[in-house]
Amino acid sequence: MPLVKNDAIVEDRWTRLDDAAPLVDGPVVISLERWLEGREDLARRNGPLGIVLTGAETPEQIVDDLDRFALVCLDFPKFTDGRAYSAARLLRERYGFKGEIRATGNVLRDQYPLMRRCGFDAFEVVDGIDVAAWISSDRAVTAPYQPAADGVQAIWAKRQLLAKSA
Repeated sequence: MPLVKNDAIVEDRWTRLDDAAPLVDGPVVISLERWLEGREDLARRNGPLGIVLTGAETPEQIVDDLDRFALVCLDFPKFTDGRAYSAARLLRERYGFKGEIRATGNVLRDQYPLMRRCGFDAFEVVDGIDVAAWISSDRAVTAPYQPAADGVQAIWAKRQLLAKSA
């Protein structure tokens, strides 16, 4: 599965572990359940640690431990499930998370621009997708309508300012 970061395909240096797998050296990604069960041992781990939050899991469940994670993967179980957008914004805006926020699961090309604006900076793209076309979709939206974590003023807010100044 290609990993897109900074508008390029990059090597994924992270190893995703299921809950029963032994820890390995290097950067590892674990589930929230594994973190909660083995928090003390995992907190003493020397290598980079990442965590996956599924749709039903929230950043509030790890907010006190955010400084321990270099990566937070937010899963899109289906394209109509937008909870990960909110989670990304919370991580960036409310909790000040500076690490990588990765979109996983049912990640679609037409969602890429808004995902970036909400705070995602890495994307697992399904095999067989034209990644160059996928990346270029970010330039398709030049005047966003939604407010987001990137600080870009929404088009409706610009219209309101113009109306007030007229």
